[in-house]
Amino acid sequence: MSVQTQTLHVGDNDFEVCDTSHVEGAEALPHSLRILLENVLRNVDDADARELYAKRIVDAGTQGVQGGEIEYMPARVLLQDFTGVPVFVDLAVMREAARDLGADPARINPQIPLDLVIDHSVIADAACCADALEKNMDMEFKRNGERYRFLKWAQSSFQNVRIVPPGSGICHQINVERFARGVMTKATDAGELAYFDTVVGTDSHTTTANGIGVLSWGVGGIEAEAAALGQPITTLVPQVVGVHLTGELRDGVSAMDAALTFAQMLRAKGVVGKFVECFGDGVATLSATQRACIANMTPEYGCTCTLFPVDDRTLEYLLLTGRDKEQVALVEAYAKAQGMWNDGASRVYSEVLELNLSDVECSLAGPSRPHDRFARSDARSRFNAICADRNLDMDKRVAVNFMGTEYELTHGAIAIAAVTSCTTATDPAMMLACGLVAKHARERGLLAKPWVKRVMAPGSHATQLMLERAGLAQPLAELGFATCGFGCMSCIGNSGPVWPEIHEIAGDIELTSVLSGNRNFDGRISPDVSQNFLCAPASVVAYAMAGTMNFDFETQPLGTDGDGNDVFLRDIWPSDAEIAALMDEFVTAELFDAGAEGLYGGTQAWQELEAPEGDIFAWDEGSTYVRRAPYFDGMGKAVEGFAPISGARVLANLGDFITTDHISPAGSIASDSPAAKYLAERGVDPVMFNTYGSRRGNHEVMARGGFANIKLKNLLAEGKSGGWTRDFETGEITSIFDASQSYAAAGVPLVVLAGKMYGSGSSRDWAAKAPLLLGVRAVIAESFERIHRSNLVGMGILPLQFHEGENAETLGLDGTETFVIEPVDFGTGEPSMPNPREVNVSASKQDGETVKFHAIVRVDTPTEGAYMAHGGILQYVLRQLA
Repeated sequence: MSVQTQTLHVGDNDFEVCDTSHVEGAEALPHSLRILLENVLRNVDDADARELYAKRIVDAGTQGVQGGEIEYMPARVLLQDFTGVPVFVDLAVMREAARDLGADPARINPQIPLDLVIDHSVIADAACCADALEKNMDMEFKRNGERYRFLKWAQSSFQNVRIVPPGSGICHQINVERFARGVMTKATDAGELAYFDTVVGTDSHTTTANGIGVLSWGVGGIEAEAAALGQPITTLVPQVVGVHLTGELRDGVSAMDAALTFAQMLRAKGVVGKFVECFGDGVATLSATQRACIANMTPEYGCTCTLFPVDDRTLEYLLLTGRDKEQVALVEAYAKAQGMWNDGASRVYSEVLELNLSDVECSLAGPSRPHDRFARSDARSRFNAICADRNLDMDKRVAVNFMGTEYELTHGAIAIAAVTSCTTATDPAMMLACGLVAKHARERGLLAKPWVKRVMAPGSHATQLMLERAGLAQPLAELGFATCGFGCMSCIGNSGPVWPEIHEIAGDIELTSVLSGNRNFDGRISPDVSQNFLCAPASVVAYAMAGTMNFDFETQPLGTDGDGNDVFLRDIWPSDAEIAALMDEFVTAELFDAGAEGLYGGTQAWQELEAPEGDIFAWDEGSTYVRRAPYFDGMGKAVEGFAPISGARVLANLGDFITTDHISPAGSIASDSPAAKYLAERGVDPVMFNTYGSRRGNHEVMARGGFANIKLKNLLAEGKSGGWTRDFETGEITSIFDASQSYAAAGVPLVVLAGKMYGSGSSRDWAAKAPLLLGVRAVIAESFERIHRSNLVGMGILPLQFHEGENAETLGLDGTETFVIEPVDFGTGEPSMPNPREVNVSASKQDGETVKFHAIVRVDTPTEGAYMAHGGILQYVLRQLA
């Protein structure tokens, strides 16, 4: 299939466009598949592969079914700091390796634009005070100085990279406010080429940008790194579910309420692995930021993205947030030329769901799942039903003393009320409503309950500036919602400790939290909180005044005014007209320009941070946050091929549905873990251990956290849960990490045995990196989750699959065997591997018996074969660039 282009005239400029209209059936495709079609036509060089991928997209789209695998090349990559640090560690080490191979290290750069926003590290240690922001940022730099020095070096060293320092906002809001272009352009021999702005990001809520017509979704670090280095991402052509929107949101109903309604409806339908696309007259009634709020919630109902088409609302937002008129004119012209404009044309969807926006009501979701939505008017009865299910004694009372006043609390007392940035701060209307509730409350003399820790985390400086200019920041602060930081905070569990008095009673009653974020899983918001509820920011403020979930806003007053009159929520809830008046006055292009000033320069603390210079990073041998990774050690220019696996031992014998959470290091570093021992030996105080997430730039820590999940069931550990195994060199039960070191010292390669859907769950790069560092050469499983299998290949680990009907148990394997895997020839890196391929595997038992079986080599594409031949995707890319 040939690539056909057309010239697009926009003002005084001409752009070449990869034309999709000549492809038969393209006009019936959903918008999202039209974007995928343009992508493969433009990026796939091999004519046969290009035709195959295009046919798969059109066939699947016009039939409303899932299609085969294609290679997809996004336009941009978005990172947050937890996942971004290891990406830059890999790039830094790659530069050293390039130098060692005799190449110019400065040539190692991302091949497409890569943006990183430092937003995941700030913790709300301080709250409810005027200097909370200053205190939290000071502690943030104390905890993360090593990481930040490294990122500051990367900021100046790499090309095609933008890094936003801490204290600026969250990646999703800055992406839609500043990074997103709508349409990308680049110079080619044929002229200026225009193409869809598309994004993959290492945060699942990268999906936010779908609200402004930018196809985007979350991926793991390995896929993001591969894309940044110019390598395509393999994906199946998804089914696309259409959501037909009619009506409009009622007065007092917010985008958060709509997002929770989406979550409930689509989770019930089942859309995992699918795209969702919105269409219908109701789309035009939603602002671009209301759409972004809905799109942000995408992971909570399981689909890959929730795309909205481009229309006048999109263009208005792009202009408002700083794109110039010429760029916005290009977005309009390109969207219309490529069938992305919201024109009401009929498209084929696998199925269509109906949602009348007029039916959406003020909502909450909880206590632990974002899709468990209920009406705010039913909140008290729903909460009591939850307590009844848990057999909680609602007559129980616990006394606490705050500033000399004693209070009696019971189940449902709110420990944390957080206005978080991820889902809701993108939408100015919701944040203004939140501020207006505070303003009206203070005018009537109301205050928040003292036992509630109140967190305010705007998503960008523009949001904070808007609240200040509208006169709403002060009443929010008077209610305790003083800004504590510009970052994710409570939504990712960075709430900081609850008040000490509340911590003392956490084991006596079930505490609750309310937050305007997107995730409320058990234990996520705070280990002291048992029930977490999602709601709009204005409702968060209201619940901070109520102080308990056992509250009915319809019948119970929040307090009394100066005249002794009861004040109900309805008395202080703002009208849409009141919000709109503030929007017209304060939400301007100048606001967003002012909010973005110094975006890349950072605070004084960032500017004063000393960072090394040069193309090669000067590693600090004393650092426990950023260490030189060993992925390229001993690598030469020549492709050596995949080394044979002989005399291998089983590191772990696992069952079905082992998730990436079981494999990847995550959460706090336990005091008795190998990672804690490593840090303690280097003089790190236990209170500064921090989390695995913050230490992803240190492979030594991460390797020690591999397979360390306390829920892991390894059949070799003789009933002991967690990161334990049998070391066959000594015969002892020991930690998986210590066993791996014992095997490494003896020169013994390792394999993992597993059941069905190995690697299911979220894509996590360290679920592949950690096993590699532990010495795992192959994983033999009944089946693999698709993305994790690809990540294993990316790290050079061989995925082998038992034949249908076979597994470790049916073959009589218990993990005590010694394995030999027949050599696999992937050629010399040329993409010519046949598919499928089988290998012979033999497993010798201790009594001399040998079990022989055939395994399927799950290296599914020629490109993956090339990765394996080179030892992994990083080695492959390095040899191409060097």
